[in-house]
Amino acid sequence: MFNGLGMNLGTLARLSNARTRSISAENFTGEKGKGGMATEGQGAAAARDLGQGWKVSPSVPVEPGQTYVVADIAGPGAIQHMWLSGDLARKGPLARNYIVRIYWDGQEQPSVECPVADFFACGWGQYAQVNSLPVAVNPNRGYNCFWEMPFRKRCLITLENRHTDPIRFYYQVDYTLTDVGADLAYFHAQFRRTNPLPYMQPYTILEGVRGKGQYVGTAMSWGVNNNGWWGEGEIKFYIDGDRDFPTICGTGTEDYFGGAYNWDVDGQYVPYSTPFMGMHQVIRPDGLYKAQQRFSMYRWHIMDPIRFEEDLSVTIQALGWRDGRRYLPLQDDIASVAYWYQTLPTAAFPTLPSKDYLEII
Repeated sequence: MFNGLGMNLGTLARLSNARTRSISAENFTGEKGKGGMATEGQGAAAARDLGQGWKVSPSVPVEPGQTYVVADIAGPGAIQHMWLSGDLARKGPLARNYIVRIYWDGQEQPSVECPVADFFACGWGQYAQVNSLPVAVNPNRGYNCFWEMPFRKRCLITLENRHTDPIRFYYQVDYTLTDVGADLAYFHAQFRRTNPLPYMQPYTILEGVRGKGQYVGTAMSWGVNNNGWWGEGEIKFYIDGDRDFPTICGTGTEDYFGGAYNWDVDGQYVPYSTPFMGMHQVIRPDGLYKAQQRFSMYRWHIMDPIRFEEDLSVTIQALGWRDGRRYLPLQDDIASVAYWYQTLPTAAFPTLPSKDYLEII
């Protein structure tokens, strides 16, 4: 029987035995019939004339240094939507102080570890609308994720506040409890940043993956440290034992993200956001304190996942132009999130850098 997963327009009419649940500050456990029961919370003062059931606990405080448990769910089931907002979406240069982690089936190693803003393809900490299929960022800084995330035994989601100030945190995690087929893999997302990129060294988006799965997306925040065009670099996917040369080699940075010819229309970068790809943010110098151009891009491999049996590595070059029509290896400020599904166990991620290293300056 249909298990309620893999939802699309063609499956909306299909009945199943899946049970819908939701976790938020108004129902911390997602228990049936237990929403909106709070008698104290961050909305209690506003609800004092109305009482229980009137938006008493719409959000929670997360203290400095605290790791807050967003959701702890016994499976089997799947996350189908997450919405996050609040102070973590307003901090600009400090946006990478708020780290989301997701652990599957009791693993000690997270399968998702990423600053919240970067996870939603807004790594520069400024609002930029994203109109894509699995990720939507809407006015005013509403972060939405529709990546389906199956699990069999347990799902644990946490939020770490690395900053020195408390934050007000709004969230909702929508999920279903249902049978999970043997052919379903686990969602992963890994953040990396290199600033500056060493001369003549490709930027590593992902390496060290072990297991069977498929790569499903890339989000990048690219800070340009040179004048001129910066996106001649090739993206490369090293699949199942590839070493010196990859199986998949792209033709240029803007080409990988679905554009062409420098995204240049009449001498201007033209942002765009579509269901599967986008260059949705251009931050331009202001003649004073904003000195460099910065870009945000995403590419979702939903219709064309990159499948691997044993291992996978992904790199991209940073290339501009120098005298004599020769390529110039660039030393830019580059951050990325790689998204993929794979079998467990999850290989250890690189240690997340300190908050000072991650700060957006």
